[in-house]
Amino acid sequence: MSKHTVTELKKRKKEGHKFACLTAYDATHARVLSQAGLEVLLIGDSLGQVIQGRSFTLGVGLDDMVYHTQAVARGNAGSLLMADVSFARAYDLSTTVESARRLLQAGAEVIKFEVDEPMVPLLHQLSRQGVPICAHLGLRPQQVMREGGYRVKGKTQEEAKQMLALAEECQTAGANFLLLECVVAELAKQISARVQIPVIGIGAGADVDAQILVLYDMLGLHPSPPRFVKNFLAGQDSIHAAAQAYHASVLAGEFPAAEHSYR
Repeated sequence: MSKHTVTELKKRKKEGHKFACLTAYDATHARVLSQAGLEVLLIGDSLGQVIQGRSFTLGVGLDDMVYHTQAVARGNAGSLLMADVSFARAYDLSTTVESARRLLQAGAEVIKFEVDEPMVPLLHQLSRQGVPICAHLGLRPQQVMREGGYRVKGKTQEEAKQMLALAEECQTAGANFLLLECVVAELAKQISARVQIPVIGIGAGADVDAQILVLYDMLGLHPSPPRFVKNFLAGQDSIHAAAQAYHASVLAGEFPAAEHSYR
């Protein structure tokens, strides 16, 4: 099976071809999902909720992320592996470099950071040191306590203007991908058109370059699923078949539909 790379996925954007991503936290699911054709697997700090049973992602530590990244890397069969930097591990260069180093050594190929304006210079320094980066904008789960809950981003003109500027700054700083979470579809479309790097959406409409869902949400296991979630296991006889259905739906531009988007 061929190996998906940062360069290949950037070429897909240029050619107008979409790709699909799912989270994975262990070797078995990594094998099943990568064999189903998923271009990217994210070892997300969402493991705090779906694996550890926490209410938020904030309790997930770097050791947790390294452990699960190692497990996913052992089962992976060709997907590009992306891993989250856990809460409070991206506030100065030495700490962030150490976090990235451990995740890369564990098998990650792209490191994802939840980004705000003060982090842009840090992204630039990491990029200069050769760290492949995904900048996570919009709803940032690690900031949910400060922001008082989960809410859709980009609903006001000022917020939309700031996010568009931040997306361009992240690209200039060397980010290889953007991930937009819970962003109004019109703004996500504008950001994807403005930058040359692939834009991955979750609750960000259909007019981006790729989609991602939490694996367990895609399988219909969320007790109260968000608007952007669809159960792809319904009507299928296996997780492999559900992943294939999700992958095909994203590539065909059928998911997300209007009912999965915020406007």
